[in-house]
Amino acid sequence: MSGGFPWLLVDQNIDDGDAVVAACADIDGLFADPGEPPVERYTLLGCAPAGRLRAACDGYGSAWLGNIGLETIHRPDSKHPRECWECTEELLDLTVLSARPAGYGVYDVVLEGRLRIDPEHRKRRRGPDRAPEADGYVLTGITGEGEEMFGTCQDVSGVFRPRPQPLPKPATLIGCRPEPRLRRAIEAQQRGAARHRRMIIASIYSVADDGTATHMLDSGLGAEVADVRPSVLGDALVDVTFESSYGDAIKGGRPTGAREIWELWRRGRPEKPGLWADFPAALRHEWAGAALAHHRPGPDRRSGRTYHLDGRYITDEDGFYCAIGEAINGPGGYFGWNTGALHDCLLGDWGAAPGFRLIWHDSEVARRHLVPGYDRRDWCPAVTMDHLLAWLAEDGVEVELR
Repeated sequence: MSGGFPWLLVDQNIDDGDAVVAACADIDGLFADPGEPPVERYTLLGCAPAGRLRAACDGYGSAWLGNIGLETIHRPDSKHPRECWECTEELLDLTVLSARPAGYGVYDVVLEGRLRIDPEHRKRRRGPDRAPEADGYVLTGITGEGEEMFGTCQDVSGVFRPRPQPLPKPATLIGCRPEPRLRRAIEAQQRGAARHRRMIIASIYSVADDGTATHMLDSGLGAEVADVRPSVLGDALVDVTFESSYGDAIKGGRPTGAREIWELWRRGRPEKPGLWADFPAALRHEWAGAALAHHRPGPDRRSGRTYHLDGRYITDEDGFYCAIGEAINGPGGYFGWNTGALHDCLLGDWGAAPGFRLIWHDSEVARRHLVPGYDRRDWCPAVTMDHLLAWLAEDGVEVELR
């Protein structure tokens, strides 16, 4: 029982009464903006460009390329050991700054953009700062229409280099009422016991005003007790700080603005449609995720039914999921939050039997916004309106655009 506390931590791997770890008034570190990789400069050395990169090097055409993957080349007579298929780095939101001829048909091309860094992925392969042993790179573009070839290069600079490593972020349970498992971890910390005896692994639940606990999908605490102090929120409560040797204490944290969404749901299911409309794309995704977490299964409405989609605010992919969730299941409704989930919902058991009719009102808004390249920093083709219409049709939805 939460006893009026808005947050609950539960070890889902335990079935007995020890499963509840703690109840608390707040979790410092749960809502925090992750930040973006910094803007950097890279040089493609000995680049034989193709497509739009060739046009940019020749001085005509768009200087913005979008996203490029650097895939290693290994010739049959290569002196380098062939490394695993994972040898691809992702450069995001790239702009061509300059292109200097470096031989017949080749250039040294200076780009500005961001590197997608996945430290664990790279450590498993060769270390985060060491370039792969290769004979060059194939340049593969990811655009709104799919894959595009941008040529090859002999080497790159600015990609494989040391970068400051972010410090693991701690988390603190504020106004915490520890249950037996956490009390044992606190006692272990106070007597200086080994780290594994101070370890807590728990899923995070949001507790509504009516006492209903909802699992915050993919979010949890995985760290060791590092500090305990009395809480100003009550004599019997404590503030417990957790730190991890392996990364952030909170796994699957949410952006700062998502707190508003979860606090709204805590008061009860939204009753007014379109409350998601003022949120930016990242928080619209959080809205659809909260709708999924709070979704309660029920019987599908009959096949052949007509639903009305309010298209006034569909300016990105996540806006579509928020809107169709409401069209099918009412304010706060869920009907997919990515392409795979949308397909699953269209197969039934999520509120609407397959084979329904969808009237898409104000469809010109999506037609104007959901175009190739609108989501410039995603490492994947942008989901356009044409994509959405094709997927709906494939799953038997009759769409009328208005």
